[in-house]
Amino acid sequence: MDFRLTEEQEMIRQMAAEFAANEITPYAAEWDKADEVPMDTIAKMHDLGLMTIGIPAEYGGDGLDWLSKYLVCEEIGAGDAGTACTLIASTLLASDPIWVGANDEQKKWWYGRSLEGALCAFCLTEPGAGSDALGMSCKCVKDGNDYILNGTKQFITNGGIARNFSVFATLDKKMGNKGICCFMVDKDFPGVSIGPKEDKMGIRSSSTTQVIFEDVRVPSWMMLGGEGQGVPIMMETLDLSRTAVAAMATGIATAALNTAIAYANERQQFGKPIASFQAISFMLADMATAVETSHLLYQKAAWLQDNNLPFKMVSNMAKMWAADTAMKVTTDALQVLGGYGYTKEYPVEKYMRDAKIMQLFEGTVQIQRMVIGKYLSQNGYVAYA
Repeated sequence: MDFRLTEEQEMIRQMAAEFAANEITPYAAEWDKADEVPMDTIAKMHDLGLMTIGIPAEYGGDGLDWLSKYLVCEEIGAGDAGTACTLIASTLLASDPIWVGANDEQKKWWYGRSLEGALCAFCLTEPGAGSDALGMSCKCVKDGNDYILNGTKQFITNGGIARNFSVFATLDKKMGNKGICCFMVDKDFPGVSIGPKEDKMGIRSSSTTQVIFEDVRVPSWMMLGGEGQGVPIMMETLDLSRTAVAAMATGIATAALNTAIAYANERQQFGKPIASFQAISFMLADMATAVETSHLLYQKAAWLQDNNLPFKMVSNMAKMWAADTAMKVTTDALQVLGGYGYTKEYPVEKYMRDAKIMQLFEGTVQIQRMVIGKYLSQNGYVAYA
């Protein structure tokens, strides 16, 4: 069993790590304070190919394997989780429905715009439909060769800066799963409007808004997979995105752990570095073990995806574990720094604020546990499945 990265994977990881160290980490606190998306940095990421990692080679992208994509997510997440959210939401989460359910014409339209620099957003959550995503109210009505969309989507990452939207709507709530459809929507279509930016606890360098659809006319060719095909597209997309979130959460936890280690080696109390005290060294050991487990879980999920093997349970495990680990490790890192950790002089308080959302979006960690539990009750557990 070989855990080493290939030469290409290591080159991609190193490129993302160096970009994060030079272009993201030094400015992350400023972006957080200003509550702004660093569009100049996003443009640099696009020029490097980081914002288009989800595009297949046959449509002009680099055709990266899944593990390479997630290595980028981890390294950018270590630099700034908000910037990582912008990346993941655009080239993976919002674009995975295209990868999963689009035809050739649709892929050319979506990926072509992305290569030109268009950002993307995934429009699923609604004010009254979060964990119960299938209870959506956003409606689509057939009208000749078009569909008319009406409804409001909530907490949409990249909502205020995206040009491409992947939008889920229902023909009729009474139809349940069979009524849900997925559309590609252009921001410039009449009737599309953007709500105010959310004032968030963390990931403040990302844009999170409502996206509102009022009698938006969408050509029928922009529906993915046909009427009633929205649920399988949605479910596979979320399973894929949970691995990306796991990688990003692992990046946050890694950054917090390294900050805690550096501080523990420098901070002197009672005439010696606090890292020499068992109370601190045991905390660091537990933190590192949890982070290592996060790495292994998300990379196994990626390996399963790259080998076309069932990955749903492991991707949910990876997201659940890595999200909980990010929250625990950032909290413990703050504890290691003591009073200094509670100030903005050090980045750990930001890591802690950023980590919380990892337990909430792309399905809460409670939803992950429900998914895993259901899978186990139906299939049992086999370690090497």
